Amino acid sequence: MHRTGELYEQYRTLEQQRETASLGMWIFLSTEVLFFAGLFMTYTLNRSTYPDIFSEASKTIKLSWGAINTVVLIGSSLTMAMAVWASQTGKKKALTWFLIATLVLGTVFLGIKSVEYHDKYVEHHIPGWNFQFEPGADAATNAHAQLFFSLYFGMTGLHALHMIIGAGLLLWLIRESLRGRFTPEYNTPVENIGLYWHFVDIVWIFLFPLLYLIDRH
Repeated sequence: MHRTGELYEQYRTLEQQRETASLGMWIFLSTEVLFFAGLFMTYTLNRSTYPDIFSEASKTIKLSWGAINTVVLIGSSLTMAMAVWASQTGKKKALTWFLIATLVLGTVFLGIKSVEYHDKYVEHHIPGWNFQFEPGADAATNAHAQLFFSLYFGMTGLHALHMIIGAGLLLWLIRESLRGRFTPEYNTPVENIGLYWHFVDIVWIFLFPLLYLIDRH
């Protein structure tokens, strides 16, 4: 496969190449939606089956950390949108700085999430042989609480993995932007990675109320 400038040989124009790449990204994101939808459905069914234990277990997660991370990710969506705008308008320095800001905010999110995970480790809320929901809890209570935390770590862990992948893509974008690769005529990677980043942010917008907000008084 060869390319002339940024145009690969199988395409006639940059616009055709951009539309094809965008279609591919939307198809990929559609499969991701189906993947996370299955997890959301599993969580919803189990929460409706064991509402009391799931309610008590969710209250052990610090609402403040989840709220801060929500604000952080909304901010990162803004900076990512500004990066796309900068690439479309030829503002190369602004593009680099907006990408760096997005990466910093994503790193802050992952840092806060690691603090949350450490809290759960200290409280013996990580599913496994050392799990203990609360002193004196019977076997059924521990089992149902362990189910909640299995879903919690499963969903937030997969979301964090997507964030880490996004951070790696942002590092590549920053490197290429410093080389002046992106122009108003060619900015497809910025747009597509921007779509991916917004998708990951939207997934968190669903995770936050499901895991942190339901049944809190």
